[in-house]
Amino acid sequence: MITSLFRKSTPLNYSIVILGVLFFFFLYQIKHVTGNNSLLHIAIKMGLLAVIFASLFIINFVVKKNGMSKDSAYTVLFYLLFMLFFPSILDNATLLLSNLFIILAMRRIVSLHSLKASKEKIFDASIWVCIAALFHFWSILFILLIFIAVLFHVARDYRNWFLPIIAFCAVAIIFLVSALYFKTHWIEHLLSQSVIDLRMNYFTNNFQNLALSIYATIGLFFVVLLLISMSNRPLILHPTYKKILSMIIIGIAVFAISPNKSNDLLVFTFAPMAMITTTHIETPQAQWKKEVVLALLILGGIFAFFVQL
Repeated sequence: MITSLFRKSTPLNYSIVILGVLFFFFLYQIKHVTGNNSLLHIAIKMGLLAVIFASLFIINFVVKKNGMSKDSAYTVLFYLLFMLFFPSILDNATLLLSNLFIILAMRRIVSLHSLKASKEKIFDASIWVCIAALFHFWSILFILLIFIAVLFHVARDYRNWFLPIIAFCAVAIIFLVSALYFKTHWIEHLLSQSVIDLRMNYFTNNFQNLALSIYATIGLFFVVLLLISMSNRPLILHPTYKKILSMIIIGIAVFAISPNKSNDLLVFTFAPMAMITTTHIETPQAQWKKEVVLALLILGGIFAFFVQL
């Protein structure tokens, strides 16, 4: 029944996801109200909500445009559910913005298989990754994803290998000039984020540990299923799936080495995880299996949200 509801893209199922985002977002904000009711504070919260919606619908566009979904609404649903596992991300402006720019980069990287305007796509993706790094430094690791995409699709043209470097230099120069001109602390802040911290002792309660364990188990489950079933999937989509798996690995690396560690850092894995979960749900199989998987994800996400609220 649940899978049937989201099997096709309709105004109804998108409305359910939108209402779900609004409900959980405002519930979290109400629970963690600071007493600051200024217009600027309210505008910032609305901006965070806009970033979340933008991320959702860009991901939805990517899977539809590149033939990774059978016109379902599963991807946006799964993205919402994965956010619920770590509710504090709903108030983390820097990570939400950084993740949005990584998703914009992913949009260009995934579409590289068409071989149309490949140089523009590589350069655009590189720019987005570099901008994302200004909000969270170690998201710069996603530049590796661009080189992986170049290797898969346009490796023969040597100029494509230099485009990410040119984009990095362009963003770096603009950033440095702006920081020096406005005499801000942007450079010091970015340098403070550039250290490597492998410690995993950040948990403030057992529920954070539990949410991480459940999410990691879910991620491992769907990644293994994708690897096992890869040979049965259309050959034309293999490079796309490999890029998505690479994105998950890089997202985990960002989480592992970032300072000021928290579960929120796993936000970089939400988009690729939502994509591979969608591919599993849409795979021909017994209906009851789909229902069980989807029900467990919904219950797990809601449980993780409320115990950490």
